[in-house]
This record gives sequence, structure tokens and C-alpha cells, in this order.
Amino acid sequence: MKSFHLGLIAAAVLAVAPLSGLAQSFPEKPITFVVPFAAGTATDQIARALGNAITAETKQPVVIDNKAGASGFIASQQVAKAAADGYTVLITTNTTHAANEHLFKKLPYDPVNDYAPVAALGKGGQIMVVNPAFPAKTVAEFVALAKKEPGKYSFGSGSSSSRMAGELLQQMAGIQLLHVPYKSNTLAVTDLLGGQIHMMITDTATGLPQVKAGKLRALGVSSAKRSPLAPDVPTIAEAGVKGYEMGYWFAAYAPAKTSPAVVKRLNELLVKAARSDAAKAAFYEPTGTEVFTSSPEELAKFQAGESQKWGRIVKAAGIEAE
Repeated sequence: MKSFHLGLIAAAVLAVAPLSGLAQSFPEKPITFVVPFAAGTATDQIARALGNAITAETKQPVVIDNKAGASGFIASQQVAKAAADGYTVLITTNTTHAANEHLFKKLPYDPVNDYAPVAALGKGGQIMVVNPAFPAKTVAEFVALAKKEPGKYSFGSGSSSSRMAGELLQQMAGIQLLHVPYKSNTLAVTDLLGGQIHMMITDTATGLPQVKAGKLRALGVSSAKRSPLAPDVPTIAEAGVKGYEMGYWFAAYAPAKTSPAVVKRLNELLVKAARSDAAKAAFYEPTGTEVFTSSPEELAKFQAGESQKWGRIVKAAGIEAE
């Protein structure tokens, strides 16, 4: 009987050994980070910062593959169908993995069952911006104008976070705006600069540089506290819409059947990269993004809670699933 148990233990060790060996040697070739948004967006920026840190650690290149459009469907499908070997990773946000399931009647991917959660990567707030020529200089003035002429003023969005921020503003401020969708926040900012839309609430990585360059005017930030990068900009809550708060988060996912050993190795690499001085200097500090990391199990639990929260916001905003 003793020899039988020893045999089982030996078999178990041999079964795990290939996975452990694989994880120890991983990566042995370039890793591809698939990003659901365009180059220059916050998600693209964090992917590049983390990729550079991982390359410095492993000496293997990290390729950034931007597959923008369709609310993240294209990138999400690509990773869901990719080989489950750890070499294709989705660097994404709450758009694809918390909001979309409530905004669309049918998704071409399953945000839970098609992926192996790897790690949370960061979270932050957004910034409400207008063209400097727009007459409103504060959130309160913007709300007053919108109340005076319902439906006249527009807001753009290139992500679910951006859209929901605008929808929540309408709901809480009691105003009616025209929503103009874009493939990415950077494209929406381009039209905002050109005067084609009136306002947007975008990630700070995309909007703040335009504010600092004097090309856009900041009316407020969507977080509960003021951003350390723009301490003179009030929160939207303190600027006239009491209780308003809307943030976003970044996370990494691998295809569903990726081995636990490889997922663990990816988690180690990504968490170390996110906490590195290089990534902090390249992305987190300049954009005011909080370093927010997790284990794969913690990310799964966090995602479930966020999905419930976004579902409540969508329902309260009265948004019909497309």
C-alpha cells in the first residue's frame, strides 16, 4: 500500500513537471500583447510600458498589436481564439470585461469563459474636457447650458468607460446630450479639437496632455479625489454634480485553456513590470494611474463585482442594449 501511494505521488510529480519546466523557461519567444484600442490610448500606453519592462526582464520582445474598433470585439475574439500557450495576451479594460455584456445583446466572445484571468494592472479616473472656444468654463456652467437647450450639445466616446461617464453625467445632472461614438478616445479627441463635438470625458492619459498644451479646457475629473497631475481641476462631484464618480481599470487575460503554470508565470512578469520604476516613470506617474495588481483568482473575483456594478449603471441610465 505504501508503494502504491508513493507511485501516485511520483506520477503526480511527473505530470506537473512538464508544466513547471515550461513555466520556468517561459518566455522562449516574443509575446504579443493584443490591445482593443488605438495607438496612443491609455491601454496602448500601459501595454507598451509593461512590454518594455518585461523585455528588460526576459530579453524577449513584446509585440503590441492594436486591434481597435467594434467596442473591443475584434481584439477580444482574437485572443479568445489564439493558441493557449501564453504568447498571446489581451491587455484590456472594463470595457471588454465588465461593460460590454450589459451594452450589447450578444457578444462574439464570453468575457468569463473564454479567458484565463492573469492580473489586474492599474486603475484611474477620467477627465471632462471641452474645446477652449466652448462657452462653459465649469461643470456647473456646462450643465446650465445643457439644461437650457436639451439635445443641442454632444459628447463623444471611444470606450465604454468614456461613454458610461457621459451617460452617468446626464443621469445625475438631469441633462440630455447627443452621444457620438468613436472607435477610440483619441479619435474623439481629434473631433473635439476640431469642434465637431462639444465635450467628452476621457482617460487622463489621452485628455490631460491636450489640456496642458492649452488645446482643451478641463472642467472636472471623474474620480472621487482630485488628480495629483491636475490639482487645480475640481472633481465633477465638487464642481456641481454631487456624488458623481466613474473610474476605469486595466487587466490582462490569456486564452481560457492556458495552463495554470504559464498563467502564474505571466502574472509574475506582469505584476513585477507594473511595480517597476521604469513602468511607473513611463506610464503610471505621467497619467496619474494607480498601480493596482492582483493574483489571477483576485482578478476573477474583482471582474465579477465590476460586472455587477456596470450592469446597475447601465440599467439606471436607461441604456438599451444594442
